[in-house]
Amino acid sequence: MMSPMLSKGQNVPLPDDVVRVDVVIGWTESEIEVDASALLLGADRNVGSDGDFVFYNQPESPDGSVRFMGTSATEEGAQARIGIDLATVPSNVHTVALVGSVSSGTFGDLGKLTLRVVDAAGHSLAEYATADATTESAFVFGEVYRRGGEWKVRAVGQGWESGLAGLATDFGVDVDEDAEHEVTESALAAPVSDPEPTAPASVVTPDPAREQPNGPDARTTAKSQGVRTAKRRPTKGKPVEFKLAEADSWQPARLFSVIGVGAGEEQERRATSALVATMQVVRPFARAVCARMGAPVGAFEGFVEVQYERGESSVVPDAVLKVLRGGRVWTGLLEVKTGNGKLRRDQLESYLDVARKKKYDAVVSLSNDIPAGPGELPVEVDRRKLTKVELRHLSWAEVAHEARMLLSHGDIDNDMHTWILSEFLRYLDHPRSGASEFVDMGRHWVAVREAVTAGILRAGDQKALTVADKWVSLSRHLALRLTAELGVTVKHILPRRHYTDPTARNAAVAERLAADGTFEAVLRIPDTAGDLVVVADVRTNRIRCHTTLGAPNEGTAGRRLSWLLRQLEEAPGDVQVEAAFSERGTEVCEHLDKVRADPKVLTAGRPGTIVSFSLEQSFPMGSRRSGTAASFIASVTSAVDTFYGPVMQPLRGWVPAAPKQSEQPTPDAVPTTGK
Repeated sequence: MMSPMLSKGQNVPLPDDVVRVDVVIGWTESEIEVDASALLLGADRNVGSDGDFVFYNQPESPDGSVRFMGTSATEEGAQARIGIDLATVPSNVHTVALVGSVSSGTFGDLGKLTLRVVDAAGHSLAEYATADATTESAFVFGEVYRRGGEWKVRAVGQGWESGLAGLATDFGVDVDEDAEHEVTESALAAPVSDPEPTAPASVVTPDPAREQPNGPDARTTAKSQGVRTAKRRPTKGKPVEFKLAEADSWQPARLFSVIGVGAGEEQERRATSALVATMQVVRPFARAVCARMGAPVGAFEGFVEVQYERGESSVVPDAVLKVLRGGRVWTGLLEVKTGNGKLRRDQLESYLDVARKKKYDAVVSLSNDIPAGPGELPVEVDRRKLTKVELRHLSWAEVAHEARMLLSHGDIDNDMHTWILSEFLRYLDHPRSGASEFVDMGRHWVAVREAVTAGILRAGDQKALTVADKWVSLSRHLALRLTAELGVTVKHILPRRHYTDPTARNAAVAERLAADGTFEAVLRIPDTAGDLVVVADVRTNRIRCHTTLGAPNEGTAGRRLSWLLRQLEEAPGDVQVEAAFSERGTEVCEHLDKVRADPKVLTAGRPGTIVSFSLEQSFPMGSRRSGTAASFIASVTSAVDTFYGPVMQPLRGWVPAAPKQSEQPTPDAVPTTGK
């Protein structure tokens, strides 16, 4: 059933059996960071205390009912998530306002803005989309509120030009204005190993309304010294260097040894232990991984091989994960698979039964399966088991992605923690760990490849649909790899309806594969001149990477071409350069080495002027379904890396010169008239 699409001011009731929801705030221009927050409001439309303001510096309300769960990339842009436990929201809280803010730019720069309310299984309950924002720097997307004991969702779409601090102040929050302009040395110097706070970051006076929710003046206002809305500046530790080896073959000792690692359960136990131990020591890594699981920011602890009774049998998840925040404990059961191990429905459902009985929050699966879309699960389970427990999935690729992001671009200010996280990543990178990123196109790959070559593949073939799903997973893997390496959010671009309809998405990929024998992925990398398009041609066994950028809108065709060639000094000569001219249907293509020798091969005698350039490079395609050598996946990954560095990375879009001011006479030069 389709979720209601709300317009501004409309509302819709939430189902009675839904006790927990996630509110997902999304935007299409991921280059601009949006900070999501929530305000718990009473009947007077004000907070009862500063603790009722939930955001990045104060990620949970005092009662634990509302949590800020972090920001993540999506193929359509970026999103921030706020979790609401409807069953534990205090009775004196009438409304939870869902807010976004930007520290630079405005909401008018963000493209389409969306608010989506989803249940524990990820199914959408209500949606609101708008593109009406202009100069606002803070924006109330919507509200989750109750009327007569019933929870509802309302689309609001109201903006503020005073930023997060101004909006929070309007709802009764005391903001520490002095803290907006500086971050104290003590805050920057706090070691990562310090225990996570068990209460919100600001000092909050207890709200009497929490103790006496039915009193006539239940929400007595209790103010703190002010909430700090300034963000903490990231710091970075130095990696440990080993310089005394006498030969390159000498390897430093491993923190997580791979000696003697077998397969199956032993491999899973080793990988699980390495992951949990690293999360317990390296707090930023724990926060990043927990955010993907839907857990709050807080003190993390993990336990392995915990046994639970289930009827006459026992259930032993690979790990039990706990996060303490604000006096509330989030608990998740973790099921891990490595190598070719596959998640089983019966196993996950048994964990869901245990979690529900123990009143735990989530069951998390972790395997080498990379779902084609975020939020998709590799195994379907009985939805009735998800009414009070969430089921989330993580891939080992995403875990490795978070580790690489932190090591290259993150906030780890402790040298020892940097080394420990590096050692964990070193363990994952070893084949014996069983934690591969994406190395297998599935058992139908060879049959589908041969059918394409023979011209007998049909779009409705179930094998083709399975391989199509694998291709989309590979495309998402490419975006994750580039995100970790470049430190910016790289998006895999799909048609809008394919984000929410995997069946239509896979059918479209299979149809193209059957029609012309090709796969295509479009990757959008911030601050590049154009999208990176990857085409794998199964019939010719070639992989083509290309990008298109607009030409300067001034100067002759020769000058426009010279502008491009100056940016391609390090690009290989076999790159194809295509120039598209203003005269419809006029395109000319030559190899770069030939254009360098004689630029006129692209420009001489062509009608009109150049309006755009396309650059393309071709690479051999591996045929094997898996492995690291001669495999299809390895060849696609290598092609993307080889094309991006010397070809795309140096390119910058054309920026015209600022308009010139007309010359004005100086005051002394102004003639005067006499009588």
